[in-house]
Amino acid sequence: MNNKTKGFIYGAIAAASYGMNPLFTLPLYAAGMSVDTVLFYRYAFAVIVLGVLMKLQGQSFTLRKADILPLVIMGLLFSFSSLLLFMSYNYMDAGIASTILFVYPVMVAVIMGAFFKEKISAITVFSILLALSGIALLYQGDGNKPLSTVGIIFVLLSSLSYAIYIVGVNRSSLKTLPTTKLTFYAILFGLSVYIVRLNFCTELQIIPLLWADVLALAILPTAVSLICTALAIQSIGSTPTAILGALEPVTALFFGVLLFHEKLTPRLMVGILMIITAVTLIIIGKSL
Repeated sequence: MNNKTKGFIYGAIAAASYGMNPLFTLPLYAAGMSVDTVLFYRYAFAVIVLGVLMKLQGQSFTLRKADILPLVIMGLLFSFSSLLLFMSYNYMDAGIASTILFVYPVMVAVIMGAFFKEKISAITVFSILLALSGIALLYQGDGNKPLSTVGIIFVLLSSLSYAIYIVGVNRSSLKTLPTTKLTFYAILFGLSVYIVRLNFCTELQIIPLLWADVLALAILPTAVSLICTALAIQSIGSTPTAILGALEPVTALFFGVLLFHEKLTPRLMVGILMIITAVTLIIIGKSL
């Protein structure tokens, strides 16, 4: 198997594993665990997994003073992105939420154009309009009632937080940090959000016999996804890896419909297709 083939496999695994968030999260919600408790365990176990990985790779845990504040800010952005996405699951189908979240590359393009004077091409403008049209179709729901406005706001804010995180990392000194180290500290500092929201863990709930879901949530959509993303980028580059990211909402939708009986109407399918097409055009346009 050549390096390019491995890269495509890594990219597919990264996207598909991230799309498994609802698969392990929704059963924990059904068992009565709060959003903050689920995310606390997700981040805490992910920190342990990534810390062990850094040790095995022989990486130093030492940070430069100049990197500490940017890492804290990026960690908070990363954490709020997770928090808002997981909160949206309480207001709308997880598969639809994951699809709307996928507009973050469009938001990155807008941020780069607005704040860093990067040229906004005709493809970018068309993609933005296409993505907005897709979201509008999703908002109209199944024809009987619209999707939750609160849920859509949460997902869009989650996507925006992640878009700012991506821009922040690429436009700061953090760009030179190894991926595993950057992710380790981003998640470590992000964990503080849930410690505070859980009143310094005094409101932390016990895991209700669902350790497999908690560990899988920390390992598959977090550690495995991030590591495979880095490996894919090294092998095939960022553009093909980003295009393979379309598997994220597809995976979430697959499990949502198959296991959690979420409805997928023709209107919703068109909206989903419009969003995925818009993001793919953005990514392809960046490579031209």
